[in-house]
Amino acid sequence: MPETWDYTLYIPNDLRAVTVCRRTLRLILTMHGLTGVVDTAELLATELVSNAVRHTKGPAALRVRRSTEGVVWIGAWDTDPGPPEPPRPLEQVEELEEGRGLVLVRACADYWGWQPSARFGNRGKFVWCELGAA
Repeated sequence: MPETWDYTLYIPNDLRAVTVCRRTLRLILTMHGLTGVVDTAELLATELVSNAVRHTKGPAALRVRRSTEGVVWIGAWDTDPGPPEPPRPLEQVEELEEGRGLVLVRACADYWGWQPSARFGNRGKFVWCELGAA
């Protein structure tokens, strides 16, 4: 049975926090021996946290956990309780400079979704994805 763990990194609404989250996630996964998913997880977390920081005005958080089944769950929390824009088909966004984040998440993650959340003392939402890392 895989080891389970759960980390949360609270961040300000600052684009520099995206880099902090990406590097922290890389360290967490490396320290837990999950180097095989680091690059994909880093891409996914970058997209999720970037959206949280760019499209809201409040604080945000990155949460990363591993289940007993070996799944790595990555979620970005933000203060906007509304749903994210649904991802468009890849062929509609491949030439755009913005709007590809959830398209990449949908393409690279095993599962993804969003849910309203009142965690961290504020209303908001988690946009999350899962990677199999057994």
